Amino acid sequence: MKGSRITAVGLVAAAGLWIASGHFMPHESAESRAAIRTGEGEAKKLFRVAVLSTKVEQHNLRLTISGRTEAEKRVMVTARTGGVLTELRVKRGSAVKEGDVIAVLSDDARAAQVAQAEALVIQRRAELEAKRKLILTGAMPKLDLVNLEAQLKAAEAALAAAEAERDRGIVRAPWSGVVSDLSVEVGQAAFSFQGRELLQLVSLDPMLAVVEVSERKLAGIKLGEEAEVHLVTGETFRGKVRFVSKTASQTTRTYRVEIELPNADGKIPDGITAEVAMPLSPLPATRIARSALTFSSNGNLGVRAVGANDTVEFVPVNVIEDDQGYMWVTGIAEGSRVIVQGQDFVREGQQVEAVLTPALTAVAR
Repeated sequence: MKGSRITAVGLVAAAGLWIASGHFMPHESAESRAAIRTGEGEAKKLFRVAVLSTKVEQHNLRLTISGRTEAEKRVMVTARTGGVLTELRVKRGSAVKEGDVIAVLSDDARAAQVAQAEALVIQRRAELEAKRKLILTGAMPKLDLVNLEAQLKAAEAALAAAEAERDRGIVRAPWSGVVSDLSVEVGQAAFSFQGRELLQLVSLDPMLAVVEVSERKLAGIKLGEEAEVHLVTGETFRGKVRFVSKTASQTTRTYRVEIELPNADGKIPDGITAEVAMPLSPLPATRIARSALTFSSNGNLGVRAVGANDTVEFVPVNVIEDDQGYMWVTGIAEGSRVIVQGQDFVREGQQVEAVLTPALTAVAR
């Protein structure tokens, strides 16, 4: 009995050791070898990204900046003499043409001075004609002829001065425009009117659109270039750049630019807010999808591209124009493969599988 027990215990122990050996020292099977080969194949599979081959082209830039309209000419019409304001032939908003009578200052003394000067001229002329024959015949000295002619010239000059003083009482428009403000009323005694402001006259044709341009954008603006002006009222007008300042503002360090707009019908008011779009000099640039832009680990703006050996590299760019569906940038070489899908899931130096994507799917139009 004792020997059989020992034999039974030995068999049980051997069976336990055999079972335990399967857990601690597993044997390689066909299934495990196949699984290992599959895992190695998956490890070698590269991440797939969609790329777009870029093209560098000359892009015509446009500068859009807010400004205002401004009348080309604006002047305060003043009285050049004294008197009583007897006529005021305009009101606010009246359109006048060059030479039109605006106001009349009445003064009887000026009319009397003209009449007196005219009488003196008649007298001097008659004396000269009467004595000329006597002088020519030798009855009178020739020096008297010179004196008589000088007296007639002086009388004519006095008449011209009197007529000029009379004409100063009639105020005329210096050029065509619109009356924007009145400072006087009919009946005002104006013996001290000389130099006093009567009204403000504004010229509306042409109208100017005025903007202030920074020094960085100034070099691209050319005289004579066409510009598009959008008023805050929703109306759009076209004009040409007629003036680019060569002196910066002392406060803003910007430069004044004027766009001349035809305004024969007076539709464009003075002083209204306007947005001006002007063409700039073309630059070599690349159009890419807005979604292709990303940031590097250093915070620089750029794109990820697939370079040599299908490795990912970061290309910094500068945005020169922003549109709704795409952006124009500089810094990308001709024919670069820019990643347009999957760029946020890869890193620099990683090897990827690049799949060329048509431009229509990469760039919104």
